[in-house]
Amino acid sequence: MIADRPHLPLQSAVASLAHCVARTFALLARREIAQPAGHLGDVLRFGDGSRGRVYRETVAVHAATDEPVVLVVAFRLRWVRGFGHALFRAESLLNTPLFVGFPGFVSKLWLAHDERAVYRGVYQWNGRERADTYVRALWWVLALVSVRGSIHYVVLPGLRRDDMLADPRRLDDAAPGDAEAWWRLVGVERGSP
Repeated sequence: MIADRPHLPLQSAVASLAHCVARTFALLARREIAQPAGHLGDVLRFGDGSRGRVYRETVAVHAATDEPVVLVVAFRLRWVRGFGHALFRAESLLNTPLFVGFPGFVSKLWLAHDERAVYRGVYQWNGRERADTYVRALWWVLALVSVRGSIHYVVLPGLRRDDMLADPRRLDDAAPGDAEAWWRLVGVERGSP
C-alpha cells in the first residue's frame, strides 16, 4: 500500500499533465473512452462511516489490467456549498482530460460529496508506480480548488476495483488493519441513477 506521498515537483507535474491531455485527445478521436451506466447511483460506504454516491464512470476501453491496482483519492472543495456541488459535478466532466491519458488509467468511479463534503474517486489502474505518479501530479490541480490538507490518496496493489466492489473483504488481504479508514470500502448499496 502506498499513501499520501509528497506531490511531484511542479515542472514534472506540468509535463505529465500536458502529455496526458494530448493522449486523451487521441483516445477521444479513436472513441476509446466510454461512460458506462452500470454503477451509476450505487452508494459506496467507507470505514469512517461516510458514504458517496457514484454519479459518473469513465473507462478507457482497451486498457490493460495485467498489474491491477485500486486507487482511492479524496479531497474537499474550497468555497463550494449547496447548489455549487451540483455545478461541480456537471463541470467535472471537463476534468476528464486530466486523467484518462495518464499511463495505466483503466477506469474511474466519480463519487459525489459525502456527509463531510469530501469527494472521492475510486480508480482501477494498471501499475502501482503509474497510479502513484498520476495522483502526485494531480495534487497540483486539486490544490487549486481544495481545502488545504484535504487531499489524500491510497494505492492498493493487486486488487481489481470490480472484485473489491463485489466483496469489500478483499481489502483485508491487500491492506490489513485500518478498519475505520476513510478509503476502506465496507459496503456497496446498488442504486439507480
